[in-house]
Amino acid sequence: MDPAPFAGVTVVDLGQIYNAPYATLLLALGGANVIKVEPLTGENLRGRGRVKGAGAPFAMLNSNKKAVTLNLKDPEGVALLERMIVKADVFVENFRPGVTEKLGIGADHLHAINPRLIYASGSGYGSTGPYRDLPAMDITIQAMSGIMSVTGYPDRPPVKAGPAMSDFMGGIHLFGAITSALYQRERTGHGTTVEAAMLDAVYPSLMSSLGLYFGSTGEVPSRTGNRHSGLAESPYNVYPASDGFVALICVSESHWRALTSLMGVPELATDPRYIDRVARVTRMDEVDAMVGEWTVRYTKDEVVEILSEAGVPSAPVREISEVVADPHLRQRGMLTEIDHPELGPLVVPHSPIRVGDFYAPLAPSPTLGQHNAEIYGDWLGLDVDTMAELKSKGVI
Repeated sequence: MDPAPFAGVTVVDLGQIYNAPYATLLLALGGANVIKVEPLTGENLRGRGRVKGAGAPFAMLNSNKKAVTLNLKDPEGVALLERMIVKADVFVENFRPGVTEKLGIGADHLHAINPRLIYASGSGYGSTGPYRDLPAMDITIQAMSGIMSVTGYPDRPPVKAGPAMSDFMGGIHLFGAITSALYQRERTGHGTTVEAAMLDAVYPSLMSSLGLYFGSTGEVPSRTGNRHSGLAESPYNVYPASDGFVALICVSESHWRALTSLMGVPELATDPRYIDRVARVTRMDEVDAMVGEWTVRYTKDEVVEILSEAGVPSAPVREISEVVADPHLRQRGMLTEIDHPELGPLVVPHSPIRVGDFYAPLAPSPTLGQHNAEIYGDWLGLDVDTMAELKSKGVI
C-alpha cells in the first residue's frame, strides 16, 4: 500500500457541525492525526444525538479522529491548547470571524507560538467584506447565494437544495486550502492563514443558471424544476416510469438519435422541429411529453437498462435506503458498515479522494473526551495528578 498522504501531519480540530469537520475528516482519512477539541459538553452536532437518528452525522463526520474535551473560556484551557499548537501542523476552526481572537487563540497569536502552523478558517462569508459578521448556516447561504432562487418550479416558491451543499462545499474548499498551504510550507518553510467561505464556494455551482441569466433579457424564469438550469438541453428532465422516475439527458445528437430509435420514432431525429438541441429546446414541452409517454411503459430499472445499452445517459431516481445499500459504493469502499459503540450498526462514508492505493481502515468516531489521557498525558506530558486536578476544575 502507498504511504498515507498526510502521515505525520497533526491537526488540532475545533470544527463544529458539518463544514470544518468534513475538511478534517478528509485529512483524517488521508492519514493525518486529527485531534478533535470539544467543549466539556461536546460540540453542537454531538448534542443532537439525544434525538433519534440525529447522532449519526456526528459519527459519520468524525471517524478516525481522536477526541479531547477542553474549556477554552478558562485561561488554563487556552494554555493547554497553546501547548498543542506548538506541536501541531494545522489548526482548523469554523467559528464566526472574530471569535477565536476573543478567546485569545487568533491567527496572529498562534503563529507567534508556531510559525509553521497552518491556520485554517471556514466561515459563511469570509474574514472580509460587508457580510463578514453575519451569522451563517447552510440554509442562509443557500438563500444569499441564489441557490434557493433557482431551485424548484417557476410557479412555486423557492426551495433549498436537499443536501447541505453550502456546508460541504465550504468544507471541501477548506480541505483544498489546507492541502495547498501544506504544499506551500514544504517550499517556504513557514505556515500561513487560509480560509474558505461558503458563499464563495457555492457560487461556481450556479454556472448553468448564470448562463441563462446572462443570455436572457430577464423574462425567463430562474427556477426550472428538473429541467436544465440554463434551459439549454432537451430532453433533460425526470420522467415517469411504471414504478417511479428516471432522470434522462441527451447531451449529443447521437444520444437523441438513439433515443428516438428506442422510442420507435426514428424519424424525429431528422424532423426539422427536433433536429438539433436549439430546435428541441424551443419545443421542450412536446419533447418531454413524448419521452414521458415512452418511459412510463417500463419500470425505472428497465428504462435505464435499455438506455444504457444504447449509450444514453440515464439513472433511476432512488430513495436514500437504496443508496445506503448501493453495491457499487460498497464494493469501492466508499460506504462501510461498522458496529458503532454508541449507535450500533451504522453505514459510514469513507473519503472520495483516492491517493494511489492508500486506504485507511475506518475507526468509529470517538466518545466525548475519549483520548484525554492519551493527548494530555502521553503527548503533552501531563501527569495523572495534574490531569485529575484540571478535570476537577472544569478545564478538561
